[in-house]
Formats: sequence, structure tokens, C-alpha cells
Amino acid sequence: MLDTYLVPEKTKVTAKGDGAAVDISAAAHRVFLLQLNITDVVEQEAIDVSVYGAATDDAAAWSKEPLASFPQKFYKGQHPLLLDLIAKPEAKFLRAHWEVNRWGRGSETPSFEFSVKITEVSSEILRETSAQAR
Repeated sequence: MLDTYLVPEKTKVTAKGDGAAVDISAAAHRVFLLQLNITDVVEQEAIDVSVYGAATDDAAAWSKEPLASFPQKFYKGQHPLLLDLIAKPEAKFLRAHWEVNRWGRGSETPSFEFSVKITEVSSEILRETSAQAR
């Protein structure tokens, strides 16, 4: 059962960037829960976090479009997002990408502390959810 971080806890960023590649090929299921956790932020700034996939961890192989994107965030908090890769069997690696910006008075440098956790959704939960949807 995959349970790890695309962006480690308490990662502090002041500019756009990418997380390390995470190998998901051993996951038994292709549905994951992503959890964006923003633990520190200053006023008048925003963060956009997306997840990209690739068949290898080669820098040139990453998908041109994100597989998932969190809505833009401005405040501390936990934000879940379901990532269904059943239709994307070629995605063997995932990585997070973030963009930050700041406006208003004071320093123009944004500052966020956040993490992105990825957890494989178990087959039991998928079956229960499917049965409830019927």
C-alpha cells in the first residue's frame, strides 16, 4: 500500500519548483488520495499545486498537462483531492509542481510551508464507494 509524500512535510518554498519523482508502479490500485497540507503562509499570496506523471523518471518524459491540480490556495489548511489513474497505465512516476505568487505591500517574495501526501486508496474503499453510488 503506497503511503508517502510527493512534497515532504514542512517544505518551505519562495519560488516555483518541482518535487522529486515518486515511483508508483508497485501500487496495487491506480486510485490515490492526494492531501495538500499548507502549514505556513503570509497574507496576499497564492499557491498552485499540480501533479504530473511519466513512464520513467527522465526529466524529458513528464506529461505536458497535469494529471491533477488543486484549486488555487491562499490560506493554511488541509485540502484533499482524488487522483484516478486507471485510464493512465503509462504513469509509473508522479511528481508535484508548484507555482507561487505574492501581491500587495511588503516583500514581493512569496513564502509557503506545505506538503503533499499521496496514499493509495484500498480496494475495500473503492468497492464500498462503488456500491453506494449504485
